[in-house]
Amino acid sequence: MEIVGEAGILIQADTGRILLAKNEHKKMYPASTTKIWTAINALERGNLTDIVTVGKNATLVDGSKVYLNEGEQYTLEELLYALMLESANDAAVAIAEHIAGSVEEFAKLSNQKAAEIGCQETHFTNPNGLPDPEHYTSAYDMALMARYAMQNEDFRKIVSTKSKIISYPVKEDENRPLHNGNRLLREYPGADGIKTGYTVAAGQCLVGSATRDGQRLIAVVFKSQGKNIWTDVTGLLDYGFANFQMESVMSKDKPIAELPVKFGDSVQAIAENDFSYPLLKDGSEQIETVVKWNNPELKAPLEKGEPIGKLIFTLKGEEIGSVNIVAQNDVERRLVTFWWFWLALFGVLFLALFIIGRTVRRIRRKKARRAALRRKYMYYNSYNP
Repeated sequence: MEIVGEAGILIQADTGRILLAKNEHKKMYPASTTKIWTAINALERGNLTDIVTVGKNATLVDGSKVYLNEGEQYTLEELLYALMLESANDAAVAIAEHIAGSVEEFAKLSNQKAAEIGCQETHFTNPNGLPDPEHYTSAYDMALMARYAMQNEDFRKIVSTKSKIISYPVKEDENRPLHNGNRLLREYPGADGIKTGYTVAAGQCLVGSATRDGQRLIAVVFKSQGKNIWTDVTGLLDYGFANFQMESVMSKDKPIAELPVKFGDSVQAIAENDFSYPLLKDGSEQIETVVKWNNPELKAPLEKGEPIGKLIFTLKGEEIGSVNIVAQNDVERRLVTFWWFWLALFGVLFLALFIIGRTVRRIRRKKARRAALRRKYMYYNSYNP
């Protein structure tokens, strides 16, 4: 599978597995695909119902826009739709200033968040992707950002919307229609996002997402040419759906082993979660499973769900995931295994023996007294016939 774009990558969204890549770590200009990261940062730091007042800076921005006017007020949700459907650069600035106070501060927040999810090849200076030598990323990092963003329900709703009506403060009796420039939503079966982009320096850029049979794939292509951007991305998605399928590797609650527990009864070790992974449909890939126990010897008490080991899955010698092994049930420590049990038992036995001994002595004394009285009585009667 070849693409015209200078850099590209195809990943399986749930696992992050790279299915195909070209120059995925090369430094590239992302253009308006930057707005993916702007949107998710705004969603996480703001509320959809926030009222955003448009500042002067937003009205001065170049490129694609929805022609916001200074002083206009919109909900954050409306501006996010303008950002992602119409690729509005002015909406990006308005959002950035609302969330962080300035474009510069918003860029800092964006870079910090990118680093948190593992992006090491990204540095953003603005929220819209307008040309700047210091505003760059890689296809790999953009795939990480897109994968992260698509885990957010509100984000998925926005980027899968083909058209939207928002308010139009200039004319209160009218609304403003927005139309999504992502052709995939109308032309590619299963498409559900996410963002286009273009500048002269960046070339044609597109991050596309599609879901079929419960499997979501995400394709990123940077610096393609003309209409090739669409065939590049659809070609990557086609390749992924045609050659890979999700395979169940481990099922939740599947028994792993029954283990002895010191001071208690044995316990059934089970898998804590399901684990699935995309594999080539031709069956040429095999996943190996390694079991690692947390301790060589289990000791009671154990709680239900307590981690006692780990299943580690590898493909071609590389770790691809893991699942905790947990206790299926509680295991209480046997009473007789506590030191204080024996101390208490010996104490009780000693007390019982003491009481018994004391009682026996009392009985013997009573018997002795009675015998003495009888002898005395008999002696007395013998002398007083």
